[in-house]
Amino acid sequence: MSASGDLGGKGANLVILREAGLPVPPFVVLPTGEYDTFVSESGLEARIASALRRGAAAASDEIRAAFTGATMGAEQRVRVLDAVAHVADGPVAVRSSATAEDLPGMSFAGQQDSFLNVVGAPAILEAVVACWASLWTERAIAYRDRLGFDQAEVSLAVVVQTMVDADAAGVLFTANPRTGRRDETVVDAAFGLGDALVSGAVIPDNYVLDPETGALRERVLAGSRAALNATQLEALVALGRRIVELYDVPMDIEFATQGDELFVVQARPITGLYPLPPANPRPHPTPEVWFSVGAFQGVLEPLTPLGQDALRMMLSAAPRVIGRRADWRSNRAVQVAGERLWLRVDPLLRTRATRTLLGRFLPFVEPGSLGILNALGEEPGLRPTHAAPPAAIMAALAAFGSRVASRARMNIRNPEAGRRHVDRAAARLVAGVQAELARAAGAATPQERLTGRAHALVSMTDQALPALLPVFGPIMVPSILQLTTLRELAAKTGLPNADALALNVMRALPGNVTTEMDLRLSDVAATIKSDANAWGWVAETSADDLARQFLADGLPRVAQRALGDFMADYGMRGVAEIDLGAPRWRDDPAPVMHTVKSYLTLPADAQPRAVHLAGQHEAGRSIRALMDASTPGRADKIRRAAKAIRGLAGARETPKFTMIRAFGLIRDGLDASAAELVEQGRLGAASDLVFLRFDEITRAFSADWHEVVAQRREAYETERRRTQVPRVLVEDGRALYDGLSAGEGDLHGAGVSPGVAEGPVRVVRDPRTTQLVPGEILVCPGTDPAWTPLFLTAGGLITEVGGLMTHGSVVAREYGIPAVVGVHDATTRLTDGQRIRLDGTSGVIEFV
Repeated sequence: MSASGDLGGKGANLVILREAGLPVPPFVVLPTGEYDTFVSESGLEARIASALRRGAAAASDEIRAAFTGATMGAEQRVRVLDAVAHVADGPVAVRSSATAEDLPGMSFAGQQDSFLNVVGAPAILEAVVACWASLWTERAIAYRDRLGFDQAEVSLAVVVQTMVDADAAGVLFTANPRTGRRDETVVDAAFGLGDALVSGAVIPDNYVLDPETGALRERVLAGSRAALNATQLEALVALGRRIVELYDVPMDIEFATQGDELFVVQARPITGLYPLPPANPRPHPTPEVWFSVGAFQGVLEPLTPLGQDALRMMLSAAPRVIGRRADWRSNRAVQVAGERLWLRVDPLLRTRATRTLLGRFLPFVEPGSLGILNALGEEPGLRPTHAAPPAAIMAALAAFGSRVASRARMNIRNPEAGRRHVDRAAARLVAGVQAELARAAGAATPQERLTGRAHALVSMTDQALPALLPVFGPIMVPSILQLTTLRELAAKTGLPNADALALNVMRALPGNVTTEMDLRLSDVAATIKSDANAWGWVAETSADDLARQFLADGLPRVAQRALGDFMADYGMRGVAEIDLGAPRWRDDPAPVMHTVKSYLTLPADAQPRAVHLAGQHEAGRSIRALMDASTPGRADKIRRAAKAIRGLAGARETPKFTMIRAFGLIRDGLDASAAELVEQGRLGAASDLVFLRFDEITRAFSADWHEVVAQRREAYETERRRTQVPRVLVEDGRALYDGLSAGEGDLHGAGVSPGVAEGPVRVVRDPRTTQLVPGEILVCPGTDPAWTPLFLTAGGLITEVGGLMTHGSVVAREYGIPAVVGVHDATTRLTDGQRIRLDGTSGVIEFV
């Protein structure tokens, strides 16, 4: 028998089901080699490659016509007929089974064709070729293109299966495909063959059952008579449990009944369900609820395995600020699902005090998630059952809160001193990492060096939040409170643009490390522009070529030196930089080159330093306008609130920047060890190291990791293709996405940076390869500092996640770009070139 990879998804699954002893009708799989032989002997490779240079529709017509006109060779014809002979004495189903079919998180079902009630050898051969041709339907070509699959790599097996003369047929879902609930089994069934149901030609009966007991919970019949009886439903639920045990994932199972017999026609994972965190070994009677760390950070991409572990270690150390400890390996509060991190929040919902705090905090960082959590909090298992946390925790929280409040009062009186306090704590953390890495580099053996570098990561993640939160809390808490106060005072002025004026106070804040990075990069562009040779070279060379030349030390001297100085300070940054394993600008400087090229074209009044200075003036004018429209008492409160905001809020990015600096140093050390692992043949490439788990690093030089890395890369790449990531997960399987869909306008979100922008949409999922045309509205899933250089040319910003104090909002206000965040499905509901108007105060988005 051919390897399962040659059988396609459907064929491989049927083999698994048959070998498990399940009731599968007799079948044979014609492996992908038969398709490849037909294509080769018919000379179709060149025609397929040529056709694919055109659009999907034209390519499909040409390729399918070529298949129809081709003739199967005599030797292959005999081989195929011999293979299907034992199932061909009656009607058969001839079904496509593609190699790119039924992958996790992707629904390839229905992309290729199937043929039922095929009788006789000539008809079977014709149906086989038609299945092969259906690999190139317009919908299949377009779908693979959208998911980034290499069209040249796909192939097709064909399943030829004995037809069941079905009394009834249908589909069994071992989880509810509409809600995601794993505690419900759903059956759709109709009389006759299943193709009418699957194609939508008939309305099925619908049954919702308990997956453990088989008890019927709901039943909606399409007619006067049920297609299935109670005994058959009970047998189906039991069958579903057996198949789930084989695959360990929820399954979509096509079945047929004939008299008292039940047959499995095919089975595949339910591709639309988002994975859940691992089950709690000590189940709780009420459901666990999980909040997306990525939504808070504006990073919806999957994380590498080492990056996951590093963040789990760091977040699990946070309780140390109140004298508590948590083992990151067993900590239920921080878990992984879909290669992304999730924070458990149901204990916060079930306690009145923490629910109140959550309600006050989330509007500033992820208001969409707050809407979802508020709705969940009304469910019986998630309603508050405690007024406050346990007394010991309350005492520790009170002590920590007292320290924060005391320091916050000092910071309000002297904001600059508060920022310096944060900077000193950051410097101590980075210095400690440097010292540990220096000791590790001097170890005697490669494994000792790698173990020492791993220990530096442990020390850094154990100390980062306990060191930074006590000094950052007294910065952020008063910033948020003073901004709330300022907006309330502004509302009392009666000015029509009062809230916009209040938000303008956040423009061009001093001490923002991300803004300082942008200003440094604009200085690099200015330095390059001052040298004719460097200017011409950079302006006329593509960003990718500039990146390669920079890494090879091949740029003109002025450009090489200016960019080198910048990269020495900021080369550790990059897209999804909270992931220790993500590529950095120093690995691929192309995004930096894109930005420098863009800065070279900006007029003087649009350069970052000019924009920053204009922002400072605008902030001052806004403060004065609010004060002038207020009573003397309120004006004084406005002045004091604005002083505190402008003095403190710029430090919002410092803790994260500090962590990224430390990660950058640690990554340097790990890369050195990775090179040694490659030399010893343990890894295929230095970039493979980040696909190891932390606990594997301590024995990395004693094992071969090629297969492990390959499997984890595949899982990572599969998750990268996922287009939508939930904001909230519930233990029962629900994945909740939409928190801010209601409101005025065609779309609605949270207005976080005032102003109105009108222009064409530009949807961007990866800033590394994008240059905006000035005035385009940047629409993206979320942003981190690596996106910031795009802001200067953007006319406005729309993100799917975020809140008032998240990165994109802060920087948008810095540059005076109108911004709306938390817009559900913005990257799919808006399209490139579509003209829109957004209001960064109200959050309203209109199509124009």
